[in-house]
Amino acid sequence: MHPDDRPDDRPPLRLVLAEDSVLLREGLIGLLERFGHTVAAAVGDAEALLAAVAEHRPDLVLTDVRMPPGLADEGLRAALRLRAERPGLPVLVLSQYVQRSYAADLLAGGAGVGYLLKDRIGHVEEFLAAVGTVAAGGTVVDPEVVRRLLARRRDPLERLTPREREVLELMARGCSNAEICRRLTVSEAATSKHIGNILLKLDLPPAEDTHRRVLAVLAHLGADE
Repeated sequence: MHPDDRPDDRPPLRLVLAEDSVLLREGLIGLLERFGHTVAAAVGDAEALLAAVAEHRPDLVLTDVRMPPGLADEGLRAALRLRAERPGLPVLVLSQYVQRSYAADLLAGGAGVGYLLKDRIGHVEEFLAAVGTVAAGGTVVDPEVVRRLLARRRDPLERLTPREREVLELMARGCSNAEICRRLTVSEAATSKHIGNILLKLDLPPAEDTHRRVLAVLAHLGADE
């Protein structure tokens, strides 16, 4: 790997990958290894995922939601089981579609989690940055998933201004205050005020830690699923 290929200065990772599509699985292996990561095991079903994690103890689990034998939520249930058995194990879930309850269940479980639509893999730098963020204990949520989650709670969200909605979406995507300032071209004071207003209007207590704040917001939005 050429040194300039790495999208940031995060250390290489050992991953376990679970994806039933052989074509996508091989593509992900090639992409991850090109950027210096090691795929310790690549499997095609949820039971094999559980066994591979027990054997290899990876830095990160990357798994599809729908996997054999039922092609329903086997991958997600395996991810939730792994998180219960190994608290803090970073898990990044990939899904073909927005499954709102799946996202809420996963994201309510703590930091070091992510939920991306598979289309996001095509944006290589963004995908690799998400892998690094989740492995480091952060939270990453696909913007489309965020929009669907936000759409579920129309009453409290109607109290937010358009700018507050923009800030809330960036919060849910794991952006720091500084990143929100940069993306929206607003001052730090204005960002802090928007966040305070959002938490107040959604009946959420302020939190110092960015990732706990993201999880609190998403858990609140998913409470009625």
